[in-house]
Amino acid sequence: MSDPDSEAGAALKGLTAGPDAAGLRLDQWLAAALGPDFSRNRVQALIRQGAVRVGGAVVSEPKRKMVSGDAVALELPEPEPAEPVGEDIPLDILYEDDQLIVLNKPPGLVVHPGAGNWTGTLVNALVHHCGDSLSGIGGVRRPGIVHRLDKDTSGVMVVAKTDRAHQALSEAFADHGRAGDLERAYMALVWNIPQRRAGTIDAPLGRASDRTRRAVVPEGRDDARHAVTHYAVLERFGEKQEEFARAALVECRLETGRTHQIRVHMAHIGHPVIGDPDYGAAFRSKANRLPEPLKSKVNAFPRQALHAWLLAFRHPVSGELMRFEAPLPTDMEELVAGLRNL
Repeated sequence: MSDPDSEAGAALKGLTAGPDAAGLRLDQWLAAALGPDFSRNRVQALIRQGAVRVGGAVVSEPKRKMVSGDAVALELPEPEPAEPVGEDIPLDILYEDDQLIVLNKPPGLVVHPGAGNWTGTLVNALVHHCGDSLSGIGGVRRPGIVHRLDKDTSGVMVVAKTDRAHQALSEAFADHGRAGDLERAYMALVWNIPQRRAGTIDAPLGRASDRTRRAVVPEGRDDARHAVTHYAVLERFGEKQEEFARAALVECRLETGRTHQIRVHMAHIGHPVIGDPDYGAAFRSKANRLPEPLKSKVNAFPRQALHAWLLAFRHPVSGELMRFEAPLPTDMEELVAGLRNL
């Protein structure tokens, strides 16, 4: 195997496959050729983005078989900054002291930098607001972050400002409040009205077949993770009519904290969150069974209607029990108002 372009950080890297490459998958061979700085998943992503050419032609299929002598060219993206840069992004701060900050995250705000979102995140806003005090707490890319909300989920979050606070809060969230006073509650607008006023969903979660979403999986599967959500119906919409679709406002309390847990669990029992593009797609046509202007509002709703309204925990230094609430954001309030007229 030869490497005609070995300059570190070059935008274009050229490789030639030797006899030992014959029959290997492109992603397998390329990951081995590039060394530890490029995982196989990263290589697969670059291939699918059209960044890899074989014999001058773009190849977008990672499993393409290699042939001895193949000339492979890889276009490397520009290197990203090692540390998040502070940005003057407005924050809705509910409480702040020298140990932590509690805020109401708006929908649409990514929590920490990652692929495709290196700027404009909550972390960028926190670095600007807190300055050097966040440096190194919890890792370079996620300073101070002890839990997160999905980009399109709004609501209460707590961020640590010191190592002491980060350790204590991280332990509380990892334990999910079983040994302490952590309390988390969400409000969700869901399709259909649950038959029971309250219930518990105890169903393990793992990766879905597309490897990006989550799904309820058999308990014995290797990636199965224990997941429990408690729900209670707060309000029913359209219960006494048959003409239009029905919905409900549900409170969900987490006993565990898995990725997309509420969204997957509610969809699993037949009540996906309104607007959820990943787990409620099969219910998208439900909006067409609503009267105008509510029909148009639901069809145009840009996110899952999920809001973290309550967060309670012990202060990591004083031990004081702290409780914070955030009212439903305007976009969800407008949907609730429309649904009440059914």
